[in-house]
Parts: sequence; structure tokens; C-alpha cells
Amino acid sequence: MQWRGRRQSSNIEDRRRAGGGGGQIAGIGGAGAIIVILIAMFLGVDPSQLLGTIDGTASTGAPVELTAEDQAEGDFVSVVLADTEEIWTRVFQDQLGRSYRPATLVLFKDGTRSACGGASEATGPFYCPADRKVYLDTAFFTTLTRRLGANGDFAAAYVVAHEVGHHIQNELGILGQANELRQQVSEQESNAISVRIELQADCLSGIWAREAAQTLGVVERGDLEEAVNAARQIGDDTLQRNAGQRPMPHTFTHGTSEQRSRWFMTGLQSGQMADCDTFRTDAL
Repeated sequence: MQWRGRRQSSNIEDRRRAGGGGGQIAGIGGAGAIIVILIAMFLGVDPSQLLGTIDGTASTGAPVELTAEDQAEGDFVSVVLADTEEIWTRVFQDQLGRSYRPATLVLFKDGTRSACGGASEATGPFYCPADRKVYLDTAFFTTLTRRLGANGDFAAAYVVAHEVGHHIQNELGILGQANELRQQVSEQESNAISVRIELQADCLSGIWAREAAQTLGVVERGDLEEAVNAARQIGDDTLQRNAGQRPMPHTFTHGTSEQRSRWFMTGLQSGQMADCDTFRTDAL
């Protein structure tokens, strides 16, 4: 992905120099904790939905020196966020006839607080609809490569684009309605709604990838394959198998590897938000 030297977003809230305390996860233990943490480490909406009680701690106040790698990762995220802003501003106007209000992205180290609770490296990247912010510890990019097998800068960009997809759902009122319904149904039904939320965000990230390639011209050979592989590597079935467990469909909250990669491809091939309506189809 061509990102160096390009425009960066002004909607970045960098808390990394302030440091932070590590969040603690309570209420889940043993093999179950491994499964839930692996799932939560990638692309959740609100980590408390998967992790139960999260006691994130506020900044310790101890100054943190950012390394050259930290700075480069921050610059990369800022460029990707700027691309999402340009793309969705145009798509909203062309397809919906309305303006796009961008999200703020919070960069942090170890732990911080959000309006949805504590954020930590263990919770992974997530979008908090209460404050309209994406939370990201860039150390997750290392996890993405080394533990989840999703290599490449475009795979990392897909992480940002997916979380922005949740912001789009929030802007359209979809996320609030879906989460309200989740509170009124059984756990299994709630999980099924969560899958639809996540697959729609995957589809929206596919639209971002299409526009990044066709209108921004920043996609290089192999980039799209990196994003598809990332979507495939973080399916619930694959994560549970990697945790040494038999896949349990009734516990899925994000979708299978096949579903995630297919819905990403739907957005990539179509480019139309209307084709990302995962709530009006039985063919997930």
C-alpha cells in the first residue's frame, strides 16, 4: 500500500505518550478465556460484549517515549484514516445524498478508557458508539502478523477500515438498533445479530478497498489478497480451532472465515452500500 508521505487525518487522538495501565479481564477463565480473548482481539464493537467485566485503568501519568516504529505506525494509521474519510465522504454523497461525519481514532499504549469501558491491548481494536471513537493499540499489528497469520500493511489497513465500518453503521442508526435488539433476545440470538453486524462492517471495508484501488490508486500488487486473508484468518471457526477448541457455531459473534472473506469480497466487487445489508438476507 502506498502510504508514506501522503495526507494524514486530523481526527487522531494520540494518547500513547501518556502511557496507561493494563486492563484486567474478570469473569472468564480457562480455555474459555483463550477463545474469547482471541475473538475479542480482532474487530469488536464493544469489548465488554465479549469479555464481560473489563476494568480498564486510566493513564498512569508516566511519560512514554515513542520509538521510530511507534511513530511510523501512527503515521500509517493516520493516512489510512484520512483515506477512509475521503472515500466515505464521496460514497455518502453519491449513494445516500448526505454528508459523512468522520470518526475520531484514539491511539493508546497498554490501556486507556473509553465511553464503553476500559480499552487494552487484550481487547483489540474496537469502535465505541457512545463517543464515536475507534480505539487502537498499534501493538495489535504485531499480533495480527505473528498470532493470527495476517501479514502486510493492507491487512493492517483493513483493521482500521473495518472499525470505521462500525462507525458508518452508527451514523446510519443501524448499530444502535441492532444492539438494542440484542438486549431483548437470548444469548444465542444476540450472537447471531452480532455476526450480522460484523459481516456488514466487513462488506463496508470491501467498499473502502475498492475505492482505495480505483479512485485513490494507492493499492499495490498483493494488497487485496492481504485483506481477504485477514478476513479469513479471523473467522470465529478458525480462531476457535487455533485455540484448540471445536468450533461452536452458537457462540459465533463475528462469522466464519468463509463468511467474513465473502462479505468483504461482496463490498469489493459491488461498491454499493445497498449490497451490504446483512440484516435482510438469510444467505449469510
